[in-house]
Amino acid sequence: MRILVTGVAGFVGSHVADLAVADGHEVVGLDALLPQAHGGELPVWSRAHQPVVGDVRDAALLDRLLPGVDAVCHQAAMVGHGLDPSDAPAYASHNDYGTAVLLAAMHRAGVRRLVLASSMVVYGEGTYRCSTHGSVRPTPRRPDDLAVGRYDPTCPHCHQALSPGLVPEDAPVEPRSTYAASKLAQEHLAAAWARQAGGGWALRYHNVYGPRMPRDTPYAGVASIFRSELAAGRAPRVLEDGRQRRDFVHVTDVARANLLALQAAPPDGDLVPVNICSGEPRTVADLANTLAEAMDGPAPVVVGGARGADVRHVVADPRRATNLLGYTARVGFAEGVAGFAHDPLREPAAVRVPSVAGPVAEPEPATLPV
Repeated sequence: MRILVTGVAGFVGSHVADLAVADGHEVVGLDALLPQAHGGELPVWSRAHQPVVGDVRDAALLDRLLPGVDAVCHQAAMVGHGLDPSDAPAYASHNDYGTAVLLAAMHRAGVRRLVLASSMVVYGEGTYRCSTHGSVRPTPRRPDDLAVGRYDPTCPHCHQALSPGLVPEDAPVEPRSTYAASKLAQEHLAAAWARQAGGGWALRYHNVYGPRMPRDTPYAGVASIFRSELAAGRAPRVLEDGRQRRDFVHVTDVARANLLALQAAPPDGDLVPVNICSGEPRTVADLANTLAEAMDGPAPVVVGGARGADVRHVVADPRRATNLLGYTARVGFAEGVAGFAHDPLREPAAVRVPSVAGPVAEPEPATLPV
């Protein structure tokens, strides 16, 4: 299979490319090297794939890359909570406009198979159950409650505490950040394309960690932030009470899920969302404590407070991935975090928000794959 992997130099994309090549597939790689992830330089682990340095918003470039491609694995995105609402144009440009340009180019080239990197952030809060009223959508967490340490959401009817449950793919979506809104928009655009031109999978990654994560940037995930603090000899700062639940999934499992999705018969005329997770829920404090022990660092400090876009509990239901793709995670939490304590990370990158100006210049023909 000939696969176009966008974001091929990125955290997940580079692992997908490595696994695809090891499995006997041909990878055509594309990456814009956004500065908040790469500092504008091609990481050493991606050089073997000879990726094209270019922008997914460049339609002419895509028209040169897509002929002969059997499937597209779309990983390219600007990620993370961002710095503040001024990030919004960059998220919309790179994630949503870029996806629209890619889908149009796929249609022109007759490429009908897509695997889209989506995210659990589209859900907002997870699912909850009230002992009196059954399954409910919780009330928004109020600043006054957060200020006094009441972090768990409550029932909208009786205001008692709720029990969190597993989030299935058909749960209501309620993005809480600009990034989350842009990921949901990607899904909508891809679903519209699928109804007219093909089919595919939207892989909703949960909290991915592992080697090649970017470090020392506000766009990084919590695992990378904790690791950077410990590497500097500082105690990780855990927000809220540390009991917020997540599903931490190793990047090698995420890469394998992508390969399984690329090889699975695509659903004709549909884009099917699938949770990609470990199936092993843990708290944020569990992550901080396990990582601190593995790095022989100072114990984490629980500092309270909460960021505006944060949610309390999001834990995935893994059954659809198993039933449709044959995917189950192989890397356990203890094993994965112990390894992550010493895994190579991406060097610090520029923090500035990338430009939303037009596409970057098309690379010289010599940089294109043969």
